[in-house]
Amino acid sequence: MTEKEAVFGIIPVLQASSPIMARPKHDLPDDDIEYVSKTEMKSEMTALQKLGEKLIPLDKKQLATLKLPERLYDAIIAAKKITANGATARQKQFIGKLMRDVDPEPINELLAKLAGLSDKHSAWLHRLERLRESMLADPKVIENFVTEHPTVEIQQLRQLVRNALKEREQQKPAKAFRELFKLIKQYIPEPALPGLEVSNTEEDEE
Repeated sequence: MTEKEAVFGIIPVLQASSPIMARPKHDLPDDDIEYVSKTEMKSEMTALQKLGEKLIPLDKKQLATLKLPERLYDAIIAAKKITANGATARQKQFIGKLMRDVDPEPINELLAKLAGLSDKHSAWLHRLERLRESMLADPKVIENFVTEHPTVEIQQLRQLVRNALKEREQQKPAKAFRELFKLIKQYIPEPALPGLEVSNTEEDEE
């Protein structure tokens, strides 16, 4: 400040080189920074809720491997029994709230593992379905199957194939068709897979 400025109380004008004036244009005001923080937090909470929702279809054995907090585990089990849409939505929100205190990494790892097992399970089912169709189309496939599995009841197998073909021709319910699948499954069981098992029922092929 010059002597003249001091006498007349003149406030010097800040130059562009001043630290205050040199503030980058992309700097955000404090209220904008707060807004971004809240947005990110909301996005994270939504992601945690969606992750928690993926736990609802899992069975108790699969859930037990995660060692979830008791309240979260109970909330997931309760969600399985709720049928009303409004109540289901509220329960999912509650699960999402409880998920904030849980490490999501083990859950993601389990879901990825189950997805892999499910793919292998589906591949096995498709293999059985293709074999069944081949038996209906080519008698030699039946002979090869009997050779590979000598303990199979040959007459039962042939009868199921004949009945399945008749059902298809007459457009009747596919009872023999399903029974043929079950018989094949007895001799070609699902390959043993490491880790958890996926659900497997007699009606998988339907």
